[in-house]
This record gives sequence, structure tokens and C-alpha cells, in this order.
Amino acid sequence: MSDLVTAADGRSVRLGLNLTVQYGAAQDPARAVRDCAALVAAARDAGWASVFVSQHYLGGDTAHLHPVPLLASLIGTTGAMELGVGVSLLALGNPVDLAEAYGTIDVLSGGRLVLGVGLGYRDVELEAFGVTRAARSARLTTNLDCLTRLWTGESVSLTTEWCTLRDERLALLPLQRPRPPVWVAGNADAAVARAARLGDAWLINPHSRISTIQQQQVLYRRERQRAGLPPAARTPLMREVVCAPTTSVAVSRASRHLARKYATYTAWGQDAVQPPGDGFSSPFDELAHDRFVVGDPDRCRAVLQDWVDRTAATDLILRVHWAGQPVDEALESLELISTTVAPFLTPTRESDEHVGP
Repeated sequence: MSDLVTAADGRSVRLGLNLTVQYGAAQDPARAVRDCAALVAAARDAGWASVFVSQHYLGGDTAHLHPVPLLASLIGTTGAMELGVGVSLLALGNPVDLAEAYGTIDVLSGGRLVLGVGLGYRDVELEAFGVTRAARSARLTTNLDCLTRLWTGESVSLTTEWCTLRDERLALLPLQRPRPPVWVAGNADAAVARAARLGDAWLINPHSRISTIQQQQVLYRRERQRAGLPPAARTPLMREVVCAPTTSVAVSRASRHLARKYATYTAWGQDAVQPPGDGFSSPFDELAHDRFVVGDPDRCRAVLQDWVDRTAATDLILRVHWAGQPVDEALESLELISTTVAPFLTPTRESDEHVGP
């Protein structure tokens, strides 16, 4: 895997691309797939280390490409990049199906999968899969335990309302041994604590303020210590970035495309799972503060450096494209980040013990 941001003493921050898999229901889905492929090819050629996709169902006026076939279609374009899911709504699925589906992605990619998992918060999704809000956490924990044990080749017995196994082993095993890494997402404090107990890393969302994240990192580290677990090997930080030749152009693009994305989040109820005071109901300029990176290369470089210093991030997973935005704007942003921002970032020494392979 390549590292685009590397210090003189070998420390590095890996850049990842967080793909927008959403598109307007009236838009051409084949065009959306081509846009994804174009962005992945550009990131690959610039030395970015990973590409991540997300998952939602029943998006109303916004359609979502399913992560499993999308990742499979992109394998030939990704080169040596890691293939990440950020996140799979694990509480909604069957652990056997998920283990085999994502295990297949690991096999097809030659062992490059990172599985990010999350709880889900939208009633329409929960109801479609017959999952109650109260049952989400236990179901996520059960499914993740079953999936990871199957991936390691264990014989698993399980009796639940949605899955029954009687000393069954998975014949289709992923290539990575003992299993692919699992990153657990979480917004609220309780979810961050759960991520500390269950996963190999906390997949930090793109929409909490950095000041909030710093507070939650303390909680995360304490919870891992309490559970007798070592420090996480990696600290992946997802962020929204609009980089343009001038700050005025970046602000104009963000107000048209990024702002619409967060209006959708608000309508979906994402605010309800954010920490107090960290919701999305503010005017866009207030919403963006300490949360998004919007500006010319100098500003983007300064903000990203500040955030790397404050969070000791080992992975910056950046989204540069949103539903309805011309892909050429996103490609320009990606190129500016690659050529005028990333080469001048310096990894923080605090992240030494967290840097992964």
C-alpha cells in the first residue's frame, strides 16, 4: 500500500478516498458508476492508499449503489489500494451472508478488504429489515462476533431470530489471516465506547466537530484499556473536503453540494445520534466550522495539518464529491489535494505507536 504523506523519519499518514455512492433517483446510475471509477483511477494514480464506500437503503429521492457489487466492479481499477466499507449496516443483515459476501471481496482483491460496520439510525431501514431500534446494538454485537469467528475458521453455533448455526464452519474464507480488519463507526459516546470494545479501530465519521472527536478519543482509549485491549493500530479520520483554486470557488461549490448532503442527513434524523450540540441545524457557514475543509490549497493544508496534529490520525479518508455535483469539480479537488496539499502535510509524532502497515 502506498503512503502519500510521509515524514522524513518514515512516519506517514495514508490518504483514502470516501466515494459518494449516492445519486439522484432521476439521474443515470451508469453515469454514477463511471464517476466513481474516474475518481478511483485518479486517486490510484496519485498514490492514495484506500477507497471506501458506504451503505444505505431506501433513500427516497436519493439512490445508493450497493457496496458489495460496487467494490467488486472497482477491484480492477484500484491497483494496490485498500478496499473499505464505511460502513456496512451490520445490524440489518445475516452474519453468514455478510461473511461470505465481504469474504469474497477480500478474495477477489487479493486480501485488501477493510470492513467498517455501523449500527444504522434510520427508521425506514430498520423497519424494512424487521429490526427494532431497541434491538440494534445487541444484533450488531451478535452479528459481528459471529462474522469474525466464521472468518477465522471457527466452528460456530448460534441461535437467534434471524440466524441458526449448528457447529458450522465457513468454507469461503478471506485471504487475510486471521481475518480482515474490522473498524467500528460510532457518533454518540456510547457508540464510541462500543467501537472501542468491538473493533480494531474507531472509524471516525466525517461530520462530528474535531473538538468533539478529541473528547471522544479520550473515552475511546480509556474504554480499550478497561477492556484489556491494546491501543488501536490505526486512527482513521473521515472528512468532507472541497478544495478549489480559490476559497470563493470552494465555498460556492460547498454551499451548492455539500450543504444539500447535510440537509438530507438532517431530514433522515442523523442529528438525533450526534453528541449534544454537534447537530446539523446551523447555517452552513457555522455548520462547516471545525467540521469541513473548504478553501484554497493553503487553507486546506492548514486545516488538515491542524486536524492531524489534534487527532493523531493515521488515515485521512476524504470525500470530495457529492450527489449531483459534476465529477470534474471533484477531480479538480482531488488533484489539488494530491499535488498542493498532501505533500506538505507532516504526520504528528503522537501517532507513532498507532501507525499501521
